[in-house]
Amino acid sequence: MAGANKKYVNRVAQATIAVALLVLGLKYLAYAITGSVALFSDALESVVNVVASLVALWAINVSYRPADSDHPFGHHKAEYFSAVVEGVLITLAALLILREAWDAYLSPRVMDMPLEGMAINAVATAINAAWATFLLRKGRERRSPALVADGRHIMTDVVTSVGVLAGLGVATATGWHILDPLMAALVALNILREGVRVITDSLSGLMDQAMDAEEMDQVRDIISQNAGGALEVHDLKTRLAARAMFIEFHMVVSESMTVGEAHIICDRIEEALIKAFEGAQVLIHVEPETEAKQTGVPVV
Repeated sequence: MAGANKKYVNRVAQATIAVALLVLGLKYLAYAITGSVALFSDALESVVNVVASLVALWAINVSYRPADSDHPFGHHKAEYFSAVVEGVLITLAALLILREAWDAYLSPRVMDMPLEGMAINAVATAINAAWATFLLRKGRERRSPALVADGRHIMTDVVTSVGVLAGLGVATATGWHILDPLMAALVALNILREGVRVITDSLSGLMDQAMDAEEMDQVRDIISQNAGGALEVHDLKTRLAARAMFIEFHMVVSESMTVGEAHIICDRIEEALIKAFEGAQVLIHVEPETEAKQTGVPVV
C-alpha cells in the first residue's frame, strides 16, 4: 500500500512540475508582450512554483524511505521541510515584487498589447486553478504536506492572478497606468501573507502537532469499542508526521489477566485504529489495576 501511495504521490509531484513550467511560460509571455509589472509579479511567483515543486518532489522521495537505525520512526517529516522551503521562497518572491512595484510606481509604464497579454494570463490562471484544486484534494487524501503546500500556493497564485487581471482591465479601460504597480504591490502582500501561513503550518507539523479534535474523538470511540476485557484507558497522546500518525496510551487491566489475554485486547484495538487511520503506529502500555492512578477513556 505504501509503495503504491508513493508512486501515485510521486507522479502527482512530477506532473506539478510540468504544469508549473507550462504556466510559467504562458505568464512570462504575457509579461513580455505587455511590459506590465503586475504580470511580471505573476510570472515571478510562477518561478517560485517551479522551484517549490522540485523541492517537493525531492522531499516526497525522502519521506517514503523506510525506517533505519538512524531514523527508527521513518522519514515522514521530510515533507514539512519542503513546505518550509516553499514558504521562504514565497516570502522572497513577495519582497522582489514589492521592489519592482516601487520602481514602476516612481516611473509609470504604458503597457503594450494589454488585451492579448491578459488573455494569455487568463489561460494560465485557469490551468492553475484546476491543478490547485486537484492538489489540495489529493494532498489531503494522501496526507502529504508537500502536495497540500503546493496546492495552497498555487491557489494563492490563482487569486492574485484574478486580482491582477481585474486591475489591469480597469487600467486599460481608464488609462490609469498607476494601477499596474499598485496591483503588483497588492499581489506581493497577498503572497507574503501566504508564505507566512505555509511556514507556520509546516513548523506546527515539525513540533509534533496532535490530531484535530474530531479525529481525537474518533480515536477514543474506537478504543472504547474494542477494549472489551480491559478496565480503562488513559494518558492518550497522538502526534502527526505528514501522512503518518502515532497513537499511544495506557491500558488498565485486571491483576488476574494473563499477558496473552492482554495482548489479544491490544491487537484488537491496534487493528481497529490502523483500519480507521492508514499508516497509524500504535503503542499501548499495559498496566494492572493496582497501578492505575487516573481515569481515562471508559471501555464499552
